[in-house]
Amino acid sequence: MLAYRHAFHAGNHADVLKHITLTLVLRYMNQKDKSYRLIDTHAGAGGYSLEGQYAQKKGEYLQGVARLWDRDPAELPEAVADYMARVREFNPEGQLEQYPGSPAFAKMLLRAQDQLRLYELHPTDHRILEAFLGSVKGAEVKDTDGFDGLKSQVPPSSRRAVVLMDPSYEGHGDYSKVIASLREAIARFPEGVYMAWYPQVSKLEAAQLPRRLEGLAPKGWLHARLTVQQPDSQGFGLAGSGMFILNPPYTLHDQLLAVLPYLTEVLGQYDGANYLLEQKAA
Repeated sequence: MLAYRHAFHAGNHADVLKHITLTLVLRYMNQKDKSYRLIDTHAGAGGYSLEGQYAQKKGEYLQGVARLWDRDPAELPEAVADYMARVREFNPEGQLEQYPGSPAFAKMLLRAQDQLRLYELHPTDHRILEAFLGSVKGAEVKDTDGFDGLKSQVPPSSRRAVVLMDPSYEGHGDYSKVIASLREAIARFPEGVYMAWYPQVSKLEAAQLPRRLEGLAPKGWLHARLTVQQPDSQGFGLAGSGMFILNPPYTLHDQLLAVLPYLTEVLGQYDGANYLLEQKAA
């Protein structure tokens, strides 16, 4: 959706869950020397100013990454500490002024032999992303639809790939497009690791998405959800978010189990804050 700008939401609780999970998956992939390809179907601008008008308008990062910034790294769960180390790397002046998007996490974590494929339709965000990563070896930035483009990226010659699909879900038919795009990609390359982020909102499509994704899994799945606040009096608002991983690393469940109770406590905004972690092994 071309009207959507992630800059309004950068660093919020949903970004924290998404990027901790992404970091864990990429760390796992890096354990083998063989290269892999990361495909980000809705990449955004790559990084975001938290002092700019977009982030300041709603201040969502204050209830997300900012709640972790001043905590002693030695007291954080290992995966949270690793995530926050990347956020600090993106803020070399020592102040929380910028937030790294998924492409920035990829730039920090991928190795010289790995490949990065980024899709972004918004013309402004695409220009920023191109300037940020366009000259990086192994990276390609495309201004075409990531839903459609995914099928051309799998399988890579290395037979190793990670896909991150996190659309705004504000575009027409986004929920169905997630299913259709992933189904086609999995048919071409069942061995890939496919990660789908989704918002926890008062929409039937959002509630049904995890069960629909289960039906795509050729080799098992993992579902993590973090609920931090209640919808408003009219049922609107982002109560939380989820990550659904098809073909997850075998280590991911226990790693998230060590993280989610902590995030629930630190990021929760009401007494009913909670998490869900479920999986089906291959």
